[in-house]
Order: sequence, then C-alpha cells, then structure tokens
Amino acid sequence: MAPPMSAGSFLDRLKAEGLTVVEVGDWEHHNRNHKGPWGPVHGVMIHHTVTSGSQRTVEICRDGYSGLPGPLCHGVITKDGRVHLVGYGRSNHAGLGDDDVLRAVIAEAALPADNEANTDGNRHFYGFECENLGDGRDPWPEAQLDAIERAAAAICRHHGWTERSVIGHLEWQPGKIDPRGFTMASMRERIRARLE
Repeated sequence: MAPPMSAGSFLDRLKAEGLTVVEVGDWEHHNRNHKGPWGPVHGVMIHHTVTSGSQRTVEICRDGYSGLPGPLCHGVITKDGRVHLVGYGRSNHAGLGDDDVLRAVIAEAALPADNEANTDGNRHFYGFECENLGDGRDPWPEAQLDAIERAAAAICRHHGWTERSVIGHLEWQPGKIDPRGFTMASMRERIRARLE
C-alpha cells in the first residue's frame, strides 16, 4: 500500500534523477480527484501521444479534448527529453485495465496477457505521455528514451520498486498499442540498470 508522493517530492525526485523539468501552470493542483481516489499507487505507466509538435502535445495532455478532460497524465516527455509537468493526482491516462496485470505489478512478477478491462488504472498508476505519432516509424530520440528511463526510475527509487513496476499501456488495457516503437522489455532493462 503505497500512498502517492507529494507533488513537491515528485518534482524533487525527477530533478534528482538528472531530468530537465518544465512546470506547466498550476500543475500541482490540476487533477481529476473529484472523480475518485488517487492511490494507493503501484506503478508507472508509459504511453505515446499520437501527436506531433511539443507545444501542442503538452497543451492536449494538460487540457484534454472533447470527451476526455485533462490532465491526461502527470508528465509529458517531449522528443528533446524534457519532462513537462501538467497535472498531479488522479489523471485520465490509464483507464480500465486487467486486474491480473495489477496483481502482477504489485507482486513485481511476470505480466500476464491483458484480456479484460475491469480495474481503474487511473487510481493506481503514475502516467507519462511521450510525444510520438505511434505509427512505428516516428523516431524515438535517445534523449527522449533516456528521459523515460530516468522518470520511471525516479519514481521506482522513491517507492522502493523494481523495474517490474513499470508497464506500457499496451500491457494494461486490451486493444492498446502504446508505446509503439520500442519494447517495454528493453525499457525495463534500462530502468533496472539505472536502479542498480
């Protein structure tokens, strides 16, 4: 049972991991907490945005769009490797996913196939949206991959989690493909090496 860290601790942890952090507006108080609880937290979820252009991507992730109000994550990782903080608390990023996957994340065990959507992920995961078209062709610059690694490691370090607490949206919710263009297995290996 891990309570979410404070917004201040979140910011400090990201900076301590060597990240360039951009604070967007009143991010510390921008959330969807009125829709349900946030926490206990059990892991970190990585997404791609299906957008291009950093400014537009950050705006969409902060404000949301028709039918899905923002924030759509806690941090937006742009192609230059910067982490833009757009919200803190419950955010519309994970949606419903597989309770068996959640149990595996909590146990830091191998992930089962996600074959149902019966559990509120917005409550239990920190979320990072990563600027990418998600078409399998849009490149992932090393600066961006490094930032994903560092951001996930920063949260794992705070909570005493291993790399197994970091998953992709595609591992949580049937039908999702994000992030596309690198494997979560390779990213977890990077996070594991960083945490060592």
